[in-house]
Amino acid sequence: MKAPLWDAALVAKYNMNGPRYTSYPTALALQPDFALSTRVNAIQGASSALSLYVHLPFCQQLCYYCGCNKVVTRQQHKADQYLTALAQEMMLYQPLVQDKVISQLHFGGGTPTFLTEAQLSRLLALLRQHFSILPDAEISIEIDPRSCSDEKLRHLKQLGINRVSFGVQDLDETVQIAINRVQDTALIRHQVALCRELGFRSINLDLIYGLPYQNATCFAETLAEVIRLNPDRISLFSYAHLPERFAAQRKFAASSLPQPTEKLALMQLAIQQFVAAGYQCIGMDHFAKPHDALALAQQAGKLQRNFQGYTTAGQDALLGLGVSSISQVNGVLWQNSKDLSAYYNDMTFATTTGTLPAARGFALSWDDRLRAALISQVICHFTLDIAAFSQHWQLTHFWQYFETALQQLQPFMEDGLIEVYAERLQVTPLGRLWVRSICACFDAYLPQVQRQLQYSSVV
Repeated sequence: MKAPLWDAALVAKYNMNGPRYTSYPTALALQPDFALSTRVNAIQGASSALSLYVHLPFCQQLCYYCGCNKVVTRQQHKADQYLTALAQEMMLYQPLVQDKVISQLHFGGGTPTFLTEAQLSRLLALLRQHFSILPDAEISIEIDPRSCSDEKLRHLKQLGINRVSFGVQDLDETVQIAINRVQDTALIRHQVALCRELGFRSINLDLIYGLPYQNATCFAETLAEVIRLNPDRISLFSYAHLPERFAAQRKFAASSLPQPTEKLALMQLAIQQFVAAGYQCIGMDHFAKPHDALALAQQAGKLQRNFQGYTTAGQDALLGLGVSSISQVNGVLWQNSKDLSAYYNDMTFATTTGTLPAARGFALSWDDRLRAALISQVICHFTLDIAAFSQHWQLTHFWQYFETALQQLQPFMEDGLIEVYAERLQVTPLGRLWVRSICACFDAYLPQVQRQLQYSSVV
């Protein structure tokens, strides 16, 4: 897929706040006191293959930019207590998934490599005890280089983990000090080389643009080093500055952040460099080598999106375990408690009563499913075959049904960001940067401007 184009003059007009659309509706739609039977029926009626996400919240120190659900501690025994709770949750789900297989398994955080080798062994053994994980399943883990030794990398490979994602963010020391994540480039270089030597199926590096003190000069050096590291995938995320929600982000001055046009230039620079190095643009914020599974899925028109981001495993078959985890199965969303103490209490209650833990949930209506499918198609592939879509969903008059969306799309059409025809909707190369804003036109839950304040900037 071709790289997006950009126009700095459009930043002020379209750089609004909006959802990332890892789901539709977004997690803000989830409601408390969600019926257990709805979740049970969703799992029982799901396809035979599921993806599994396990949230491991512990971090040894606080990264100031981070908006993830995390628990900062150096007390290793807390992970043992957490694994016991996870075992209880797995046991509760086991009867419902005994006729399902797990095709993808992802460990996120927090810092999954906070766990010791023994704790990681225990976790994988528990998962294999309670779930049928396919022999060729994609098993991936997020790695903080500072908490991962050579021995731990070897141990991950022995446990069957075959994809790794390193949290690089930025390699400039000034930026690293500002965000409280100082990590030696030589260490990252060594660990990436070792992963390649050990035969991991795929190596991903995470980068963030828009961090304090980033500028074109130092970011270009980071990009050059990342290209030299030659990962299979690169994630390039926009920093979401929401200090009213994340107190740690108040530890650096807003004046240290790149201005919108400067931030856009950083993204522009990254896209140019990665495309020139042979990477394929995947959706909004990922890059992959042409042989990578994400690139192949995009080429085949099968790329999808779920709470983990872009995926090859489907958007409606994800079971989440652990504190704050979100499940998305068969048209139903539900989330565990975000607070660790509350999660432990919920697990105690669920185990005692034989129920399933969940703090809140939401069942999609027919209209929700329709809009979810549309938004997923546009945000993954930047195009929509209106005729085929209408036939699948039995829509007689597509633009009559989406009359409000068509009105909201008018400015995007006038500025050349999107082309609308009777049987096709096409996001132009210029419009790809604003695909989140374009998708928001189809969002029935986002009519009020004030709701957008709960989301990050789209660029």
